[in-house]
Amino acid sequence: MTQKDITFVADFLTEHFNEAPDLYNRKGKYFNVERVGQYLKDEDDDLVSPPNTEGNQWFNFLKDSTHLKESPLLFPYYPEKSLHFVKRQMEGIIDQCLQKPADVIGKSVHQAVCMPLYKISQSEDSTPQLFKLPFLWNDKTSNLHYVLFTMLENSISKIHILRRHTDTSRSVSNGILAVEFGNFLNSSINESSDSRCYSCLDAHFYDDETITVVLKESVQQEGKERVLAQLPLS
Repeated sequence: MTQKDITFVADFLTEHFNEAPDLYNRKGKYFNVERVGQYLKDEDDDLVSPPNTEGNQWFNFLKDSTHLKESPLLFPYYPEKSLHFVKRQMEGIIDQCLQKPADVIGKSVHQAVCMPLYKISQSEDSTPQLFKLPFLWNDKTSNLHYVLFTMLENSISKIHILRRHTDTSRSVSNGILAVEFGNFLNSSINESSDSRCYSCLDAHFYDDETITVVLKESVQQEGKERVLAQLPLS
């Protein structure tokens, strides 16, 4: 160790581990703890070495401001508490702020239609994930709401399009339909459907009239395993 290292350690010990008679009656802590660690303890006790806020521009600004001093918009400051305590206080306030909107929104939502998509065996311990890629799109011109999704396992080569009117009292024709890609990109009629079958990796609306899909070829071939296609809704 260099003399500089020794001096640094000595200064640290001198600053943080001096005897502190005023702390003798506080849970056996007879010296100041390291000033960073005290903020990270998950305790409600006051800090052993609270920060010195004298000369802090923000505190001086609040002290001199008549309007901000008692403002409910400012989160209260707890100079004697750790960050864990402040975090719990903030979480409680945030939960309180979100509770009322959650109640109001929850009461305003109701089921417009029920459409069974698949059935699973009741004996299965865990429910398999069969619903994938839900993408929402709202056509404001026609007041239509779309949902794109795929169903795994039996219909991996299909993409489903669910269409509903934004006015729940109205219905639209062909509320749900499926587009099957299969082997539609085969260049020859002699190619087997098994060797050139496509499944949908992702799908998004490009605009109100067009859907962009990323297709994956079932048989991996160099340079041919991915296809980007755009499908018109018409």
